[in-house]
Amino acid sequence: MRAGFFLFIVFFLHACEGEPDPFYRDQMRDFVGSISAYAKERAPGFIVIPQNGVPLVTMDGEPDGEPHSGYLEVIDGQGQEDLFFGYREDNRATPSGETDYLLGFLRVCEQQGTEVMVTDYCSGAVNISESFNRNKEEGFISFAASERELNVIPATSSLNGENSDSIADLAAARNFLYLINPERYNSAVEFADAVTATNYDLLITDLFFKDAALSPETVQTLKEKANGGTRLVIAYMSIGEAEDYRYYWNPAWKTGEPAWLDKENPDWEGNYRVKYWDTAWQDIILGGDASYLDRIIAAGFDGVYLDIVEAFETYE
Repeated sequence: MRAGFFLFIVFFLHACEGEPDPFYRDQMRDFVGSISAYAKERAPGFIVIPQNGVPLVTMDGEPDGEPHSGYLEVIDGQGQEDLFFGYREDNRATPSGETDYLLGFLRVCEQQGTEVMVTDYCSGAVNISESFNRNKEEGFISFAASERELNVIPATSSLNGENSDSIADLAAARNFLYLINPERYNSAVEFADAVTATNYDLLITDLFFKDAALSPETVQTLKEKANGGTRLVIAYMSIGEAEDYRYYWNPAWKTGEPAWLDKENPDWEGNYRVKYWDTAWQDIILGGDASYLDRIIAAGFDGVYLDIVEAFETYE
C-alpha cells in the first residue's frame, strides 16, 4: 500500500554510485523463504505472494539481471502496486520511466513461471480500462483500486475475466479483489455476504475483522462465488513493519525496545519499521501456534500476501 514512497528510494539508490550491501536483500529473501517453507510444510499447496520489492527477483537487483532462481522457487506470485496508475498520485498515470523499470522485473517473473498480480490505484471507466488492458497485454492479472485504503468493492457492472470456474491455483485466476480494510461493514457476516455476492477469482483480505480473527467457517464462506464457483482467499500480512493495532503489540514497546523495533513510519501512523532479520521479530511471524502465520493457516486461508517486503531498501 506504500509503493510510491519505497519506489522513490529504489530510484535514488539506483542512481547512486556503488553497490548496496547485499545483507539486507539476502536476509529478506531468506525470511520470505522461511515463511514459504514453513507454510507449505503445514499446508501443502499454500500460496506465497510478496508485494513490491521486485529487485529481489534478479541476482544483481537490475531489471535485466539474471533471475534469482532460489528466490523465485519459493514464491508463487509477485504483487506490484502502482505499475500503470498511482505512483505519484491516485488516478494519475505512473511515469513511463518507473513503469518500464518495474516491468523489467515483472517480466522476469512471468518468464520464470511466477504469476504477477498488479494493483493500480485508479477510478473512472477510461483509466480502469487502460489499466486492465495494459496488464492483460503483459499477461498480468490486475485490480483497479478506487481507494488507497482498499476498503471497498468496486461498483462495476461487469468484471473482467468473469467466470464460474472453481479456482484451484494462482495460475487459474483471471482477476482479484484487494479488500483488506472492511471498515464499512458492521459484522464479519455482512462482510462475507458482500464478498460472496461477487465473482472474483481471488480475494486478498485481512485475517482480522475489527480485532477478531476470521473463523474457519467465515473463511470458507468467503471462498464461494455468487455464480457457484469457488475462489482463492489470501491473507494479508506485513513482514517489514510492526503494526500497533495487531494482537502481538505490547503497549510498552518503543523504538529500540525491543531491539528489533525501529522508528515509526512517518507516512503511516502506528506502523513501525522492524529489523526483519532479527529472530525475535521472525518468531512473531512464524513458529508456534500463536504466530501470525500459524493463525492464518489455522483459519483456512489458501495463502499469504506479504507486505513491506521492500523494507530492505530502507536499510540499504
